[in-house]
Amino acid sequence: MADETQWASLSFNTLISAYIQIQSQVVSMVQDLASNISSATPGEFLLLQFAMSQVTQIGESISNLVYQVSSMIMNSVRNQKT
Repeated sequence: MADETQWASLSFNTLISAYIQIQSQVVSMVQDLASNISSATPGEFLLLQFAMSQVTQIGESISNLVYQVSSMIMNSVRNQKT
């Protein structure tokens, strides 16, 4: 049996596209709830709040990832100059 290592790859384009899709779904949830506000239940508000917090957390994670990649690149460039 050959020793094979498979690497998972994820591009920023794929990541951002998925984030935009999730964000659009949450916007649709807000619009649906706002258009039927008189018949909205407390549970629907809680689900919407949860979805919004998840989108915020995903956005912050992407931001942190971009910062870490940027820092790694800057350190690599700095190390090559010395």
